[in-house]
Amino acid sequence: MRLEAPQKRPATMKVRDATVADLPHILEIERLGFAQPWSLDSFRRELMLPFSRILVAIPRAPDTDTRHPSSLDLPAGFLCRWLIADECHVLNVAVHPAARREGVATALMGETIDEAKAKKARFVTLEVRRSNVAARSLYRKLRFEEQRLRMNYYGPGEDAIVMELPIDGFLG
Repeated sequence: MRLEAPQKRPATMKVRDATVADLPHILEIERLGFAQPWSLDSFRRELMLPFSRILVAIPRAPDTDTRHPSSLDLPAGFLCRWLIADECHVLNVAVHPAARREGVATALMGETIDEAKAKKARFVTLEVRRSNVAARSLYRKLRFEEQRLRMNYYGPGEDAIVMELPIDGFLG
């Protein structure tokens, strides 16, 4: 059985590499999304590592509305990943609460999966909180499979589920 490629990023979303100038917005999204957010130094370090990449998703203004472009240039979400040997590991994904359920995470994950395929990675992995039903549902739609449980990964009573996407099924 041949797997279908994941849904492409929405046409209204631009995904690009993060820059130092994006870090205040990334940090705001991180703090809004997580009880134990990464520090500014953590994000700075990720920008410097050769195997790390931080992506940001920027909503695009509809073609008919060019009056308010500046407010749409801010990241609505970000993703941090490592690409080492034959594995792409997603470390962190977050979307601003005001932009959730608008395809931001799908766009970021789609770009990451496309890059993993292009770089000949064998699989993409990530950990997700067991209680994060929305994220688990998104990853399953992208054909990730739940592999195993990491007890107390996020602290006492906060288990993680390791999910994996084998890339072989997406190669054409």
